[in-house]
Amino acid sequence: MSLTLNAAGWVEPARHIASPNCDDYPDGARPTLLVVHNISLPPNQYGGPGVEELFTNTLDPAEHPYYAGIAHLRVSAHFFIRRDGELVQFVPVTRRAWHAGASSFGGRERCNDFSLGVELEGSDFEPFSDAQYERLAELAALLRRELGLTDVAGHSDIAPGRKTDPGPFFDWRRIRPLFEA
Repeated sequence: MSLTLNAAGWVEPARHIASPNCDDYPDGARPTLLVVHNISLPPNQYGGPGVEELFTNTLDPAEHPYYAGIAHLRVSAHFFIRRDGELVQFVPVTRRAWHAGASSFGGRERCNDFSLGVELEGSDFEPFSDAQYERLAELAALLRRELGLTDVAGHSDIAPGRKTDPGPFFDWRRIRPLFEA
C-alpha cells in the first residue's frame, strides 16, 4: 500500500475515524516529532474495538473491569497501527491530538504542541509484528517527506517515570534510521 497525505491532513488509504479529542496547534506551531506509543484494550488483548471506543469517547465502563478506570479519559492519537498492519487515523495531521500528556523533548514542554502520536496495538510485554513495523516505516517516511518531521521518540522518552511505552520489545533499529540524515 502506498500512503499519501491529502490537503485536509488525512493519510490515504488509512481508515478514518474522527476523534473529538483534538484541537488546533498553537499559532505558528507545526509537528516536528513523532511519538511512538503502545496500547491494547482490554490490556494485552488485541483486535477488539476498545482503542477506537476510547479515542471516540464511546468506551463502555461496564464492558470490562479495566474500562471503569479509563472511560472518563479524553485522549486520542493521530494514528493507530493494528497487529496486522492496518492503519487507522483519528486526528488529521493539521490538528493537535491529545496523546502525550505532561511531557518534554529537546528542552521543550508540552509535546502535544509539536508532535504527532502513533499508537501500536501491543503492550510492553511482547514484540510487535513485522506488519506494524512496515506500516510504521511507511508512515514515518511519508510524514518526514510531507511535513518535515525531524525526530522520533517513545512515550517513555518524553514522559520518563510516568510512561513506559512503547516498551522494551520495541525495536528502535527498525525506525530510528529513518530519522537520521
